[in-house]
Amino acid sequence: MKKVHNFSAGPCLLPTTVYEQAAEAVQNFNGSGMSILSISHRSKEFIAVLEEAKALALSLLGLENKGYTALFLQGGASMEFMRIPYNLLAHRAGYINTGTWATKALEQATQFGEVDLIASSEDQKFTYIPKDIIVPTGLDYLHFTSNNTIYGTQFNAVPKADCPMVCDMSSDIYSREFDYDKIDVIYAGAQKNIGPAGLSVVLIKEEVLGKTSRSIPNMLNYQEHINKGSLYHTANVFAIYTSLLNFRWLHNLGGVSAIEKVNNQKAALLYKAIDDCDFINGIAKVDSRSKMNVTFDFVEEKMAPLFDALCQDTKIMNIKGHRSVGGYRASLYNALPLESVEVLVSVLQQMNSLV
Repeated sequence: MKKVHNFSAGPCLLPTTVYEQAAEAVQNFNGSGMSILSISHRSKEFIAVLEEAKALALSLLGLENKGYTALFLQGGASMEFMRIPYNLLAHRAGYINTGTWATKALEQATQFGEVDLIASSEDQKFTYIPKDIIVPTGLDYLHFTSNNTIYGTQFNAVPKADCPMVCDMSSDIYSREFDYDKIDVIYAGAQKNIGPAGLSVVLIKEEVLGKTSRSIPNMLNYQEHINKGSLYHTANVFAIYTSLLNFRWLHNLGGVSAIEKVNNQKAALLYKAIDDCDFINGIAKVDSRSKMNVTFDFVEEKMAPLFDALCQDTKIMNIKGHRSVGGYRASLYNALPLESVEVLVSVLQQMNSLV
């Protein structure tokens, strides 16, 4: 059977070793004779998993001993769209709108206070990252989305502001070196570069909390989750354990700096192939291109059936673009091997030789 090349935008591809270790733990976790699916979330065995996962979640980004706490919560990034303003928005917040998920985050914030649209790329269908962003003073926080999976755009730097920074990093967290310590709240749905769907990771600097006077329900209160060590509710044991396995894999590989080199190589190879093909249009502006989600379409619709057939023949899967944009999207998350990108490039080169 031919090898499958999975370019899914999420849930993400995980390293083979993570699949193998997780599968073994489903049958027999750490030689206990019990399944990871059935151990108590308050057992000493799982507490050890949770504490190691928290430590690696911070250390891989260089955030250990800098006032941050790692939380493993339920609800995915969409829950954080509401939790962020509930906890941080006292009077006025700023949002940079670079796509669908940034829009959804902004919409949730408007329920809790005044929200300023600081910058937007909606005027060109979210195909670029705004530049020379001027942020007013006096904001409770500024929110941005570091990578936009649907449109294939990505911030290259943290915007400058004199207020706390909040960033949705769902689709590029742990993929590259970045000024993570300039961001006060980093949150991510796990299903891109961390682990299985159904889990969110929040890395939060505790000093930004407690600035609002509103009463916050415990389930939505970051301080309550910090006080309870991510165990206010029953933890998603399997997802946290699988995320730990992925963190270990990344750590053993050499960390974020090591995987960034691989990711740069994958992205450069694919973008060159796209640029070499006159019959392909890249969707994102060149200076805003994402290294995680490569979006493109064909100049003529008649090319699409040929591409689809070649993808089917070579077992290239989940490469269709988001339904709101169309075209195609190749997601190059950490665990996607270079070999898969090479297969996709060979398909594009084959098409190039036929036109």
